[in-house]
Amino acid sequence: MTSRVLGFVRDILVAASLGAGPIADAFFIAFKIPNLFRRLFAEGAFNAAFVPLFAGKLEKDGQGEAQAFANQAFAFLFWTLLGMLIIMELGMPWIMMGFAPGFMEDPEKFDLAVLFTRITFPYLLFISLVSLMGGILNSLGKFAAAAATPVLLNICLIAAILVVAPSLPSPGHALSWGVCIAGVIQFIWLAWHCHREGMLPSFGLPRLNKAVKTLIRRIIPGAIGAGIYQVNLVVDMIIASLLPTGSISYLFFADRVTQLPLGVVGVAVGTALLPLLSRQLRANDEAGASYSQNRALEFTLFLTIPAAVAFAIIPEPIIVTLFQRNEFTEVAASATAAALMVYAFGLPAYVLIKGLTPGFFARGDTKTPMYIAAVSMVVNVVFNLILMGPFLHVGLAMATVISAWTNTILLAVVLRKRNQLSLDQRFLSRLPRTLLASALMGGALWMTKIQLEGWLSGGQMERIYALIILIFTGLIVYFIAAQLVGAARLSDLKGMMKRKAT
Repeated sequence: MTSRVLGFVRDILVAASLGAGPIADAFFIAFKIPNLFRRLFAEGAFNAAFVPLFAGKLEKDGQGEAQAFANQAFAFLFWTLLGMLIIMELGMPWIMMGFAPGFMEDPEKFDLAVLFTRITFPYLLFISLVSLMGGILNSLGKFAAAAATPVLLNICLIAAILVVAPSLPSPGHALSWGVCIAGVIQFIWLAWHCHREGMLPSFGLPRLNKAVKTLIRRIIPGAIGAGIYQVNLVVDMIIASLLPTGSISYLFFADRVTQLPLGVVGVAVGTALLPLLSRQLRANDEAGASYSQNRALEFTLFLTIPAAVAFAIIPEPIIVTLFQRNEFTEVAASATAAALMVYAFGLPAYVLIKGLTPGFFARGDTKTPMYIAAVSMVVNVVFNLILMGPFLHVGLAMATVISAWTNTILLAVVLRKRNQLSLDQRFLSRLPRTLLASALMGGALWMTKIQLEGWLSGGQMERIYALIILIFTGLIVYFIAAQLVGAARLSDLKGMMKRKAT
């Protein structure tokens, strides 16, 4: 939550300093490219393969064997990414032609995108190693240090805008250097915490022993699956680069708002669930694993369905209040709000994916999510091409939502057919009650928005007050309604928050 709040501060400053013009588009491409590969190499295939193996060794063979395996995995990841970093830095102009072909019509924007990406790309090396060390700490039941790393990124970018930007050619230059430096700081932060736990991986040359070969075998289908998902994002980038200037920025800022519930709830649940399921399945505790998965899905939907309803009903007050100032115009705010309203319908799907995929990864199955991701990619590309013409950037958001729900449904169906997902009575009875409580909250938000129309169209402070009232109205109505209709009990929520992985 701290990270997301600071992220909003960062995005407000970015919007005010960059707006939604060519420098903004160039920086967002430069920020997105290393993050695409980060999700592929670190948070995607590598962690999906590494965490179950590491947790298993920790459970069965003890800390010494787990440490040796972590050292080998660290060496393999480091040397692979270092080679990739060198290739990408040297070939960046040609690589940019593939990622953002629409930029070639504007040589200045194209050159900025190449320069910014060369500055930001070393972030990939550091943040991937950070992700590995985070997987080690999570498997040890230590979640706080890894969860805090995005806070450091946001602090670096805020400092880049406020302190460094005045002395550089543009805020885009400052933000690019902020990304690079943030990777180094995050690496030092988690290295220190791993050292405190006696599990700091050591540098060395990679060795292809049995454990590393098993890791690679599991990475390959996972990498293809994660790569397919990243192809989805690349296709969105390529198409957005062909749309009018600002389209990339509209989608970026709308996505940043949806990242609040996704990052706080979805990523947190997925991160905690994978090592927990891995240990329970290693101990042949199928009942415990089923219970953990049901509670994870119940918890994520309880918090994300009302968020989705709120984003669909009050997208414009959110975007206008957060971002519309200085370089970020009324036109940009309206275009971003339209994208946010569409993304809202996909929010439960994005979060459910985080809660369902550990059911495969904890069992060592990285192939099935790969096949499902391939189907989802085809769906995304087809609907991108269909919807981009009539709806421009909003069409890309629509395609993303359709693809996410396709992915979610297929994951659930396959787990169900394998008898690895059994929705218990508590989940089935509380889901419709959560929907009812969210609908009641939505009605309250709609009526409150009408009453506050004068403030919402007024000055900056009036809009801020109105948004605060809307947020607190939604929170109060939802949690009261949830208690009244039985969607949740305070004792259940406290139990889920306090429950420790054992």
